[in-house]
Amino acid sequence: MALLKVKFNQKKRVKLAQGLWLMNWFSVFAGILVFSMGLFLKIELRKRSEVMDNSESHFVPNSLILMGILSCAFNGFAGKICYDSLDPAKFIKWKPLLKPYLALCFLFNILLFLVALVCFLMRGSLESTLAQGLKNGMKFYRDTDTPGRCFMKKTIDMLQIEFKCCGNNGFKDWFEIQWISNRYLDFSSKEVKDRIKSNVDGRYLVDGVPFSCCNPSSPRPCIQYQVTNNSAHYSYDYQTEELNLWRRGCREALLHYYSSMMSSMGVVVLLVWLFEMSVMVGLRLLHTSLESIANPEDPECESEGWILENGLKDTFKSALENLKKIGKFNQVEADGEGTGEEGGKTPAITTVS
Repeated sequence: MALLKVKFNQKKRVKLAQGLWLMNWFSVFAGILVFSMGLFLKIELRKRSEVMDNSESHFVPNSLILMGILSCAFNGFAGKICYDSLDPAKFIKWKPLLKPYLALCFLFNILLFLVALVCFLMRGSLESTLAQGLKNGMKFYRDTDTPGRCFMKKTIDMLQIEFKCCGNNGFKDWFEIQWISNRYLDFSSKEVKDRIKSNVDGRYLVDGVPFSCCNPSSPRPCIQYQVTNNSAHYSYDYQTEELNLWRRGCREALLHYYSSMMSSMGVVVLLVWLFEMSVMVGLRLLHTSLESIANPEDPECESEGWILENGLKDTFKSALENLKKIGKFNQVEADGEGTGEEGGKTPAITTVS
């Protein structure tokens, strides 16, 4: 029994073709939207590529860009088919291409659905990328005189100001690295010498943070040095909520920013996928209804359209049988080649003199 069998007359076929033509052009605009989202996300990721450890995060925008281009191409082609299907003479030239085209559409929709899922599942990979990238970026914060790294201080400062964050996981991350350049240290000072000697790696570590960690909305002037020394400041306790530094780490802030953006894009792609599926189903009904016309010379006669000719179960069984036949055919071919090469006997040649 056929799946979703529908009876059509000429009027219904014309309406279906016209509706599909319109839907395909809406799908072209949806493809442009998906392409634009991928391009926007790629630009946003490139803005902060210095604090990302690898390029895995670009898989999502690259996939969206590719799906957008394919959507425009597939739906533009389908729109042409739907338009020509109104004229039986023009439809004949598309008839042999429709089955392969629908198979390609099915594969495209599977890929589109997978891309939508990836938009929701990239959070873990993005988190590890940001954690390692921010850690490396903070190490290079002091290298303002080193070619290739001189921009890192500005990058980190602008990042902390824009996203209202401090450090990788929090402000205490700055206590574990030397973020002040040796160029600005007085090595004749006893305090500087003692701090460097007290560290195994010979680094100048302080319980301080860059200025960009300061919260400008705090009524108190920013305390960025001796952050953990309560006695160094009047009426101060660094463990209270009144600390005038950003408490949230930049990894969490960036992860929330990008993951929420990707999740929103994933929802849009899922909606586009549902629309593409409805277009594919409609195109299949149009294809089968035009093929099943009993008398091609009488376009006004009734016909039937369906999604699957033999039902879901029977179609699945026939597909498995076809795969088995292909497997057996390949096995027979391999056995035949082996017999010819190894088991074949060389005929004797007699010479008559």
